[in-house]
Amino acid sequence: MSTMDCGMFPMHPKMDEQLSKAFTANEEEEEKHIQKVQNAFLYYGPYACQRLRRSMDYLDSLSGEDQHMLAKYRGHLECVRTCIDRNQAVIREILRERVLYPAEESTTNPSADRWEFDEPPPNVRHGDMDQNDIPFDEADVEPLKILKAQSTLKLIARDWSTDGALEREQSYKPIIDSIVEYYKPGDYELKEIKILVPGAGLGRLTYELACLGYSCEGNEFSYFMLIASNFVLNLCDYENKYVLYPWVHQYVNNLRREDQVAAVRFPDVCPLKNPPKGHFEIAAGDFLEVYKTPHSYNCVATCFFIDCANNVIDFIRTIYRILVPGGIWVNLGPLLYHYSDVSGQNSIEPTFEDLCIIMESVGFVIEKSRTGIRTKYAQNPSSMKQSEYESLFWVCRKPDPFEEQRGKRKASREPHDLIVREDSVEETPPQQQKQQPTANDETEMAQPT
Repeated sequence: MSTMDCGMFPMHPKMDEQLSKAFTANEEEEEKHIQKVQNAFLYYGPYACQRLRRSMDYLDSLSGEDQHMLAKYRGHLECVRTCIDRNQAVIREILRERVLYPAEESTTNPSADRWEFDEPPPNVRHGDMDQNDIPFDEADVEPLKILKAQSTLKLIARDWSTDGALEREQSYKPIIDSIVEYYKPGDYELKEIKILVPGAGLGRLTYELACLGYSCEGNEFSYFMLIASNFVLNLCDYENKYVLYPWVHQYVNNLRREDQVAAVRFPDVCPLKNPPKGHFEIAAGDFLEVYKTPHSYNCVATCFFIDCANNVIDFIRTIYRILVPGGIWVNLGPLLYHYSDVSGQNSIEPTFEDLCIIMESVGFVIEKSRTGIRTKYAQNPSSMKQSEYESLFWVCRKPDPFEEQRGKRKASREPHDLIVREDSVEETPPQQQKQQPTANDETEMAQPT
């Protein structure tokens, strides 16, 4: 298994020579940026305790009678403090190798200095803004950075714990099944099938595909994700070694006290002890900057990713360019469009109908298309508030230039007819589907030749 070298972590390992030189010239600035991401992790505990202290202070101000009725609640808040401390201990383990650049001594104590976080406007991942009651009084720190550290703990639970198995089933299984259907193990030498997973996050989807024998590469821009995934993939030496409390920051919609302080163990699978059969690596960098070489991958798999672009057309064009003729793009996720309401950022927000037009105009043939795929993202399973997306799922193929000579069909050019709700197929009697085929029927996936 390819591992990430903790001492010489590559920023843009696949950039061309000219771009590499430009980034090398800004290495000092990049080091500062990475250090501030690590500082955000280090500040996690003090920041989380600020919110807890507000509840404790208000509790202390109540009448004796009220405090007596809330005696068990007071004990619960003390338990919350313990969970925050234990989360911070895990974060110290995650940072112990100083994955990217060594930390300065002055930053080992997050309360000793005041920081400004100058990271470029991030791709705000789903769930980062769940908590909007943020204290500003004691810290000169951008709250979103601390929220991203908190969100990273939830994403560890999603990708690398048994508690996240249902979410992974919802999001990853349709992608994996479609890839296996197209590149059948009996028909291909899987190690020669190159799969790219942009927006790889903590790397579980990439890892699962590599375990099947495919040659897989994940790409990730966020250093929060890169630092945490390096820890799980390269530094965890046995299953369920660590314990996190990912829901400890959720003070509302808790049915039982124990729900807020529920423990999650990770990793449920130890990659060090269970190395993939296929090649596996994680590349750091901006997807649009790193991946420019045409005809490089047999498959691109995206999950909760394409709406991270200011201009989604740039993503679609790049995916089409880097696929080999006959290669496929498999996608699952919503259209949150992360930059839609970010101050100072431009954004377009095409509907699914518009995306169908864009994909076919770029050159893709839409082989499969579904809407209404119910998916959750880093949800607390015990919360009284449950949010889910009715996600999109599609498989697109980059056509072979000679396929028309072999009698392959052309794209439908009817994007509105490609919108098929998942439950609509179940509601139609099978015999009626046969007698009255429509454009809504899912087309068979063409196999490369």
